[in-house]
Amino acid sequence: MRTTILVAVLAMTFTSVVAGPARGQVPDTAMGSQIAKHEGVSPGSPRTHEEVPLDPRTGAALAGIDVSGHQREVDWQAQWNDGKRFAYVKATEGTGYKNPYHAQQYNGSHAIGMIRGAYHFALPDRASGEAQANYFVDNGGAWAADGKTLPGALDIEYNPYGPTCYGLSPAAMASWIKDFSDTYHRRTGRYPSIYTSANWWATCTGNVGDFSGTNPLWVARYASAVGKLPHAWSVHTIWQYSSKPIDQNSFNGSYQRLQVLARGY
Repeated sequence: MRTTILVAVLAMTFTSVVAGPARGQVPDTAMGSQIAKHEGVSPGSPRTHEEVPLDPRTGAALAGIDVSGHQREVDWQAQWNDGKRFAYVKATEGTGYKNPYHAQQYNGSHAIGMIRGAYHFALPDRASGEAQANYFVDNGGAWAADGKTLPGALDIEYNPYGPTCYGLSPAAMASWIKDFSDTYHRRTGRYPSIYTSANWWATCTGNVGDFSGTNPLWVARYASAVGKLPHAWSVHTIWQYSSKPIDQNSFNGSYQRLQVLARGY
């Protein structure tokens, strides 16, 4: 009898590992990990910020990083010495996960002199956009008009725990994103940046809806150029071009323009 019970428990454990967490069990998914998994990494991707091609419309670029609980306590002095001038820190995922290292990462990047912001990893099949935006704002994702805080970011990418588009139709996905965005704007006075890839956006929103007039675009593409942007956006604000040795980002503009994004005008 004991042997039968043990085998059943082991089988259930193995199934949960393979199939991903059950509802209510939300681990820490790193930003871009699913994009890299589904879309791959080109050998021609920039290895350093010096290799990032400049957008001729701005003629400038600024180095930054993003971090999550996976990085634990970050050596912010080392990142500053490496030229990083902005950072995004994961705050929440769904409505059941809070980054336990958020304070060290968020406050530490600010203390060293970086302009920083927080991001939320979306799980559209777990709760509404409104519920997740409120959870984000209440747990480290709020915006402050201090000139050092970037608007929060919505990380919307391939589902790490199930169907690519979380079981939502394109229209329902676009509606979910708008719900999150509108709620964040109502709570903070700012629209969140949207982090995604062109391929995921076309697949899961069907290019329904136009967020280009309200939400800054943070695009992920691990190749030699930023490439085609998601529907309706004509310019990217941030490009995540590599995940090594830590997620590497390039702000499309000067430090002064980054300050404008932080201030909101």
